[in-house]
Amino acid sequence: MSDKKNQSYRNLYLIGFMGVGKSHFARLVAKELECDFIDSDQEISKQEQCSIPEIFEKYGESYFRDLERTFVESVHPEGACVIACGGGLAVQEGMMELLKSKGFVVALFASEESIIERTSKNKNRPLLNVENPEDRIKRLLDVRTPIYLQSDLSISTEGRTETEVTQSIIRAYKKHLRFWEQ
Repeated sequence: MSDKKNQSYRNLYLIGFMGVGKSHFARLVAKELECDFIDSDQEISKQEQCSIPEIFEKYGESYFRDLERTFVESVHPEGACVIACGGGLAVQEGMMELLKSKGFVVALFASEESIIERTSKNKNRPLLNVENPEDRIKRLLDVRTPIYLQSDLSISTEGRTETEVTQSIIRAYKKHLRFWEQ
């Protein structure tokens, strides 16, 4: 990406519950926009030199949430990045405002059934390593959905093609950039 483009592009944050496609769509959008792609969980894991489940097990969720806050406040670049945020990152106190101050925030959504299906095979989700993951998903969605809805844009990934979702995100982001540049 050129220096001029780096200076004018603000970050684009994809938030939402686990299994809605944040990392997948962030990669596609970043490629299309010729921006850098960053996955907050991968960056934190790399920084800590252990997996997210290991961080949860060794240090607890509170420690992990502190790492997420540090990532947003000071670790990642200030612009020209598409960032896939961990599912709980945006729900921390004051985090939505912080994300919006640094860029454009898009919340991705999927049905509860789709989330259950998409996450059921992945054991690297510490919050779902419980006796009844479906119940945990329902309870977490009840708490998190109103917060996700405070984003700049909400998009359902349900029943839509990759292209439709990707182009919806890009159109909204570019519209936001035009407004921001004025």
